[in-house]
Amino acid sequence: MTDRKTAVLDAIDAANAIDPNLEDGRPEALLYGERMTAELDRLFPDAPDVLAIAARGQHVERWKLARSEYPEGRAGYLAWRKAQGVHHAEVVMRMMQEAGYEADDVDAAGRMLRKEGIKRDPMVQSLEDVICFVFLKWYFAPFAKKYSTEKIQRIVEKTARKMSPEARDRVLAEFDLPEDLAAAFRT
Repeated sequence: MTDRKTAVLDAIDAANAIDPNLEDGRPEALLYGERMTAELDRLFPDAPDVLAIAARGQHVERWKLARSEYPEGRAGYLAWRKAQGVHHAEVVMRMMQEAGYEADDVDAAGRMLRKEGIKRDPMVQSLEDVICFVFLKWYFAPFAKKYSTEKIQRIVEKTARKMSPEARDRVLAEFDLPEDLAAAFRT
């Protein structure tokens, strides 16, 4: 691992270590970043620095933009998510600049974190695939308990649509999904 990559990952972890929200007694954003790195390493073991940094920084300082500060409903949710992506990108880009990364790499991380180019940019798509795997592996089951079967079906279908064909195939191979949910991942 390069010194500058280590510096950025350490800066992301330091920022996330002060997340006041806890999961299993640990800061949520820190735990999420660790899960993103673990899944990235499993799915894309030869990932370049910029993708590894974007994965770790996916939820950097997530708690700073509270969902409650945005209107209820889908439009408010989408505005909050977009604002989160912009915030995550700004924080990570600043950290990368401070560590000495070139402008092209800094800009690439920003595009990934803002989700610019899903389905068109292989790096953005790789990050999205990792995000979807992390969701399915660690967050889907508790999330599903809160919603109706119909809503869960729609969420799974939206998740599958965001993924690459290769990632959808891996989901089918790695997860034991009920047939109605598995159908969403068939290419």
